[in-house]
Amino acid sequence: MPAAPLSQEEIEDRLGDLPGWSLEGDRITRTYRLPTHFAAAGLTAHVAAIQDELNHHSDLTLGYNTVTLRVNTHDAGGAVTEKDLDLAARVAAVAAGHGAR
Repeated sequence: MPAAPLSQEEIEDRLGDLPGWSLEGDRITRTYRLPTHFAAAGLTAHVAAIQDELNHHSDLTLGYNTVTLRVNTHDAGGAVTEKDLDLAARVAAVAAGHGAR
């Protein structure tokens, strides 16, 4: 069964617990800044492992010292669901350990 889309109010309420994350169009998004490119690459690999564990994947972009995630749920018609917010929370929990801000 596909995940149920969340209302804009539900999304904004949950994003209150995820500093730096925001709703942009039909996705939640966050860019992390890291001290070095190597640290950014390490966070990217860690995020990829989390996504595989959850079987839920974002658009994940590695820059020189940045990592950007953009996520929504394709099987919910591209809407934001609990799956997206759960992924964001898992990433937020590990990002600081990589020096992200």
